[in-house]
Amino acid sequence: MARGNWPVEHLLRRAGFGASADDLIRFEDASVSVAVDYLVEYDRQPDDVDSKIGQAAYVGITTGNGPFAPYTNIEHARQRWLFRMVHSQRPLQEKMALFWHNHFATAYSKLAGVVSGVQATKMLALKRGELPGPQGQIELFRQFGMGSFQTLLFEVARDPAMIVWLDGRTNFRARPQENFAREIMELFTFGVGNYTESDVYTAARVFTGWNLRLATPGQRNDDPNTYYEFFYNPNQHDINSKGFTFAIYPNGSGTIPARPASEGMQDGIDLIVALARHPETARRLARKLWGFFVSEIHAPEPAFVEAVSREYLLNNTEIRPVIRYILRSPWINDRSRWYTRYAWPVEFVVRSIREIGWNGLSIDTARTPLTNMGQQLFEPPDVAGWSLGPEWFSTGAMLARMNFASQLAANQRFNLSRDAAVARRTPEDLLGFFMNRLSPAPYDSAPYNELLSYLRTGVTWPLSDANLTAKSAGLAKLLVGSSEYQFV
Repeated sequence: MARGNWPVEHLLRRAGFGASADDLIRFEDASVSVAVDYLVEYDRQPDDVDSKIGQAAYVGITTGNGPFAPYTNIEHARQRWLFRMVHSQRPLQEKMALFWHNHFATAYSKLAGVVSGVQATKMLALKRGELPGPQGQIELFRQFGMGSFQTLLFEVARDPAMIVWLDGRTNFRARPQENFAREIMELFTFGVGNYTESDVYTAARVFTGWNLRLATPGQRNDDPNTYYEFFYNPNQHDINSKGFTFAIYPNGSGTIPARPASEGMQDGIDLIVALARHPETARRLARKLWGFFVSEIHAPEPAFVEAVSREYLLNNTEIRPVIRYILRSPWINDRSRWYTRYAWPVEFVVRSIREIGWNGLSIDTARTPLTNMGQQLFEPPDVAGWSLGPEWFSTGAMLARMNFASQLAANQRFNLSRDAAVARRTPEDLLGFFMNRLSPAPYDSAPYNELLSYLRTGVTWPLSDANLTAKSAGLAKLLVGSSEYQFV
């Protein structure tokens, strides 16, 4: 199906992972408003994508010698998430899970070193009900990622993965642990410049007793039925009053009152509410959402930041109306800002699979290339997440992208040549076919002519079957590996 509904396809790249062949048909005549409703109101679409894993019509998985175990084996968990990105009918749900994964960056390697690989995988990826224990962090993002940010922040504060990652399990009254206290202000909410070092220590006291416990004592950590859970330990909570340099309550007071230990969790709730509803938190999230949905080449426009902040605060920190506002806004729909976001490695990989094809491909083949590109799911480099924008594009990382494009195109060469048979008569026809199949940014005349030169070299037209197969794979590799394809 030929492309042509460019504003909608732009939204599908920004709020999803690009348009598959089925999407091109579904949205052929759709308005931007219809596409936004489809993307944002994703609860109307079935969430049955996990049931498709292993079926022939979908991208494959690789299990090794054992069964597929995405809730206890981190490599399988990575495959499951990539599978969902390729095939979910709720692309924005997966896109927002990716956004929050970077915002609340939590790495498997540290967790595994503390609680074992099985427990670390469960903490990050467990789907509720599949095994004993609380749902994993990514499932938490899927559930709460478009709801209230205040609620999401509270859930993250009690999330076992976050508690291990930022050492909340050792946050005791006699020796408050400052890691989570610092990051909830510096990275998760209003950012540097809005708090002092004394606020960090005070916030650590607020969260004393927000600890972790083994809910299945006596069981081994490598037992899938073992699990850890958050618990509030009143014996380890600092019951004294806690004063901040910023307002905690609507009356302007910055002091959380002394409370009995049994009621001490309210201290953390009060701080979370204050941080989530702070105007600077609203602005900081607005700027991050500009970079994620609108542009990384153009600086956030002050009018956008203020408008999105206002939506966030007027909607009681609800994210869904904020995203709806952004996707309908003139800023994201301004054609001068199309292709002004650098594709994250996982976005590049998933989009290329959706556009080139996956018949006979295992999603596992993407894991090592993704690492070489600089992004391993469930393994952000530190608490600040990945370095975004042009930082993705070292020489080695770009070479990894080009190599993946080559690998994918070679894997799909027979499917590509079969589909391209209608365009075998001239180089212009074949290039036009692949420009419609894929979605690079517009080419200048010089690289466009170089692509035509590649198609003309060494063959006669119309193409034979063998030459069509070779040129189709080669052209797909060149397009997906080009600089124009690295933008969304």
